[in-house]
This record gives sequence, C-alpha cells and structure tokens, in this order.
Amino acid sequence: MEERGISRAVIGRLPRYYRYLGELLEAGVERISSSDLSKKMRVTASQIRQDLNNFGGFGQQGYGYNVKYLYTEIGKILGLNREHPIIIIGAGNLGQALANYASFEKSGFTLKGLFDVNPRLEGVSIRGIPVRMMDDLEEFLQKNEIEIAILTLPKSKAIEVAELVIENGIRAIWNFAHTDLNLPEDVIVENVHLSDSLMKLSYNISRYNEEHQK
Repeated sequence: MEERGISRAVIGRLPRYYRYLGELLEAGVERISSSDLSKKMRVTASQIRQDLNNFGGFGQQGYGYNVKYLYTEIGKILGLNREHPIIIIGAGNLGQALANYASFEKSGFTLKGLFDVNPRLEGVSIRGIPVRMMDDLEEFLQKNEIEIAILTLPKSKAIEVAELVIENGIRAIWNFAHTDLNLPEDVIVENVHLSDSLMKLSYNISRYNEEHQK
C-alpha cells in the first residue's frame, strides 16, 4: 500500500474503521452515511471519504455505505480474509493473556505455538496449545510455516530471539519487549510500548484536571 502513495495515517485508521463497522454489523445496521460514521470515528466525513477513495470509494451518493460490504472489503485490504499463523515467545502473564485473546482467531491470526525458557511451564496447555521450551523453537519454525512471531520477552533477550526467528523465515514481529527492534528492512516490526500508552494517558489526565480546575 505504501507504494501506491497511501499515507501511514490512512493505513493507521483502517483497523478503527474495521472495528466500528463490525460493531455496526452486530447491531444490525445495514448502511451508514459518512456523516454518521464520522461521529464514531471522530474524524470528518470528508476525511472518511478521502480515506476510502484511496481504495475505490465503496459508497454511493445519497445512500452512504453498505456496512457489511465495506466491512468485508476493509478486511481484505487488511489481509484479514486469510490465515496468519503466529507463535508467542514468552509464555508469562502477558504471553498467556495474548494467547487467550479469542479475537485473534476471529481476525485470522491462528496461534500455532508457545515458547518459554521456564521449565515449570513446559507442557502447560493454553487453549489447547502446549508450551514448548526455547530449545525446540528453531526446529519448530523449520517444520511449520509461521508468519508472525509475538515477543513478550525481557529486553536483554529480544534482539537475540528476533534474529533467530528471522534466520528461520519469520518476516513479521510484534514486539512487546521494552526496546525498539531495529531489524532488516524486509522484516515488518511493530514495537509496542505499554508504558508509553500509560504515560500518554497520564499526560492527558493531567491536562484535563488542569483545565477543569480553572
């Protein structure tokens, strides 16, 4: 999508469109105008039309958008119409919470393996997937076509493990370690910092309190 000149901001809004449209589908809504969708998205109706025009538009003047059709088409754009086999490396509290997140599979992300170094976790089953030891990781990757590795590891281990999975065919990493991974350009990396989100929330709360104390 980047090659077609579509901005990161537009791409970043697509999951929100998909989520809101899914909620509308569950509520039985069949069609929606860009104006009504803008109220949920908190962006202008004009921005919504511009965003969707990057992919063909999908709407009809005077009718709006068919919710089911738009939901399906955005899902295709996001690649959610096919399976994405994933593994989680680090089966501690965060790793287990992610493994138990059922919405992954609804979006096509299928958990194939869990790995950890803690021998007490070996064989523990999470949603039918046994935790394996890290010694088994390389062989597992060579025998299975895994697309995404989720890292919930200490900072000191993240780079080493990232390099290992890349050497064994992984080309997308969702990184929860407390460090940014700077990897080869052909590797897709999403660095997630939960502490950053909390600090942003703290900042916004502080500003809110200041404004309402005036």
